[in-house]
Amino acid sequence: MAAQAVTVSLDDLKNGNISFSTLEAAFGPESLGIMVVRDVPSEFIELRQRLLSYSSYLGNLPESELEKLENPAAKYLTGWSRGKETLQNGQIDTLKGSYYANCAFYVDASLSCAIPTSEFSPENFPAYLSPNIWPADTKIPGFKPTFEALCRIIIDTGVLVAQACDRYAEVSIPNYKPGYLEHVVKTSTTTKARLLHYFPAPPKEVVADMRDDDWCATHLDHGCLTGLTSAMFINETRNPPAVMNDSTLQYLPVLSELPSPPDPTAGLYIQSRSGETVQVQIPRDCIAFQTGEALERITQGKFKAVPHFVKGVRPGVADGGDHPGGLIARNTLAVFTQPNLGEIVDTEQGISFGEFARGIVAKNTTK
Repeated sequence: MAAQAVTVSLDDLKNGNISFSTLEAAFGPESLGIMVVRDVPSEFIELRQRLLSYSSYLGNLPESELEKLENPAAKYLTGWSRGKETLQNGQIDTLKGSYYANCAFYVDASLSCAIPTSEFSPENFPAYLSPNIWPADTKIPGFKPTFEALCRIIIDTGVLVAQACDRYAEVSIPNYKPGYLEHVVKTSTTTKARLLHYFPAPPKEVVADMRDDDWCATHLDHGCLTGLTSAMFINETRNPPAVMNDSTLQYLPVLSELPSPPDPTAGLYIQSRSGETVQVQIPRDCIAFQTGEALERITQGKFKAVPHFVKGVRPGVADGGDHPGGLIARNTLAVFTQPNLGEIVDTEQGISFGEFARGIVAKNTTK
């Protein structure tokens, strides 16, 4: 039987009622390495709809505006980028637009990036020590507060998932530091969030050789726990994400979300521990959490990082309405909780998270 994503309630997390067997089913050797949390705060639904709509607005801004949000010195790990990431096959990824923001505001509202250390400074590690670059309110009003509010809910929920993982790890992993994962999620200033806009697929004749992982190649996250929203599919032909030059607007209109993926094969896929490839559906009113490479190292392999990829909507696939066809985009948000730069993630080799992350950044970005 194929592994399945495990679903738990927010209240059970709050009350410490997640059994070890449930945690093993979510993150153990035979699992998919993903836990879905339901019954999240009601404001999550509205914030998700608005921010994922903003992903389409952002991706369709004029190039001159998007260039203002780019930070090449930071390896594009703050602000906007497109075509700056190298995929597994060596090709440059142009099908995905990416907007990164540091989540140090969760720890201290005055912070705009991670806190420097004696080893890591803005000069030698700008990927993690460059301040956020927010879109102007004149272009996308309310972008920053919407982004921050949604990330806070996801991180708050991640703290509870981390508490459950700690209880399990403390009795299952020799020399595990009590409360370590909760400490990482709650106090780290290196946590990053990535708003993603998967552009509509190019014409059929251009993509005859597109792979299953055409929208986002198979990869591992390099943090501890990654919080994920469900994806929003938008027909941008019928719902053009045109920015309105109206200074009186508090927010731009929420774009109409397709009731279901227009292509049932499109979406998030996870490679299970047994080698199966499984499609995972995250309900719109839930938050999912995956395990990453840093947590695998911290737990000495007890929790495994999750290989996953995103499969795009096939060109020409309609949304099933009365007027078929259209350009279908996919938007989502990922929040990567990870240790502070100086914290050790590999005790055997004495590797700090900053050293580990520096190697990942060098491997994944173009020169």
